[in-house]
Amino acid sequence: MSAKISQALCTPETLSRYEIFAGLKEEQIEQFCNRLQIIEFAEGDIIIQEGAIGNSILILIKGTVEISQALTLRTNVSGIDTREKSILKLSAESRPFFGEMSLFSDDDRRTATVKAIVACTVARIDKVDFFEICNNHPEIGNLVMQNIARVLCRRLKQANQNVLKLTTAFSLLIES
Repeated sequence: MSAKISQALCTPETLSRYEIFAGLKEEQIEQFCNRLQIIEFAEGDIIIQEGAIGNSILILIKGTVEISQALTLRTNVSGIDTREKSILKLSAESRPFFGEMSLFSDDDRRTATVKAIVACTVARIDKVDFFEICNNHPEIGNLVMQNIARVLCRRLKQANQNVLKLTTAFSLLIES
């Protein structure tokens, strides 16, 4: 896909459909469009590697990705754990964004692996550019931060439910 076609996928009108930009006017979203880097990934490419340093947020424009995490804490000297579990699959039709945790965590480490299941187009904005827009335009920053917080809360609730299911299963195993 040519850069021109890819860039056409990231118009303010298109991005206004993404939850991260909910409530923003198209001219406000234009601030982000001007800073987005469009990246193409082939089927099977790793878009984000769990544990790697992160400094950006990504928006899935086209394609489908799988998000996975290590199943256990690192227990060996090498620190490598190859046991991963697929957590979910995201399609561009659901207009997802990911990588936002690295914007707010102290160590900037990625918390999951994101892999392209099919060829994907991703729009990427660096942490520096993201916070420059948010700081220079407080109204935009406030809305975007509320939107990210809403998504993070939903994801945290789901993670809590998953932990509850695991601890329940573990308790049942111990009792038998």
